[in-house]
Amino acid sequence: MSEIATTAPKRRWVLALPLAVFAALAALFWFRLGVDPQRLPSALIGRPAPQTALPALQGLHESSAPVPGLDPAAFMGKVSLVNVWASWCVPCHEEAPILTELGKDTRLQLVGINYKDNADNARRFLGRYGNPFGIVGVDGNGRASIEWGVYGVPETFIVGRDGKVVYKLVGGINQDNLAKVLMPEIEKALKAGS
Repeated sequence: MSEIATTAPKRRWVLALPLAVFAALAALFWFRLGVDPQRLPSALIGRPAPQTALPALQGLHESSAPVPGLDPAAFMGKVSLVNVWASWCVPCHEEAPILTELGKDTRLQLVGINYKDNADNARRFLGRYGNPFGIVGVDGNGRASIEWGVYGVPETFIVGRDGKVVYKLVGGINQDNLAKVLMPEIEKALKAGS
């Protein structure tokens, strides 16, 4: 009789385990629903920008000179706005005019990382909106974007003069997050180390 009495609580525990796991996952999802996806943490904040060189977008020229690919040494001494984009990305089309305006700010260096894109389509995209980037590196297989910690396109990083990532914006740039978040972070980076 004592053997039956001790196995009954064990069976109850085994039956309750899936319910406990489900409840824990439900609580996790419930609390994460209110999290702003643009505030996803980045392990790169405060660390040097990835040291991944990327080839230039073939056939892309600015004033008859080819636009260079990404050399990580280009980050040193300049505040850089690094935008990961693709021609097939709908929010990238929406943020393109804002990037074109940001590209006029001579205090910044705009760097584009073209993510898993067709070269002809990428050139057409930049021809349609204007090329705001002084540097365009091609990440054809997505490996460099993984090193940058990219969740999906578009994403934008601010790299300080010391070559360290100081901010990450997940999602497209719009007038609201430009004014409230991105420009204040850019201004902070411009003031630091000047």
